[in-house]
Amino acid sequence: MASGAKGLAVLVLAAGKGTRMKSGRAKVLHEIAGRPLLGFPLAVAEALSPQRLVVVIGRDADLVQQRFDGRARFVLQAEQRGTGHAVLAARDALAGFDGDVFILYGDTPLLREATLQRMMALKAERQADLVMLSAMVPLPGRVVRDASG
Repeated sequence: MASGAKGLAVLVLAAGKGTRMKSGRAKVLHEIAGRPLLGFPLAVAEALSPQRLVVVIGRDADLVQQRFDGRARFVLQAEQRGTGHAVLAARDALAGFDGDVFILYGDTPLLREATLQRMMALKAERQADLVMLSAMVPLPGRVVRDASG
């Protein structure tokens, strides 16, 4: 990171129940190409060399922490009450941190470091308070756009 740049923290949300998967194990422990789902966004986060890397865990918390021990600080979201609640669960882990925070989902195996680097550059270039990555997909209730996008 360039001198004078703000610090960076990455928060990975991995506490979800994975109900739609109809599985007896945490969604982030399911494997794709021989790696648990959480391993993909965690590797991208590590590549950014953040000052803090925090993973919010819930379902099968002990198994998730054991599988990824030493790679991040783990925070337990004992009761899964949504995304905002998961972010709040990490409040103490981010206490005193001054800088930008990436909030990633633990089930995004196709996320690339280059995408996050571009988001950081765009945030700096536009002096934005917030940058959000979304996709144009026909799923209701995710991101609602007006006629101009």
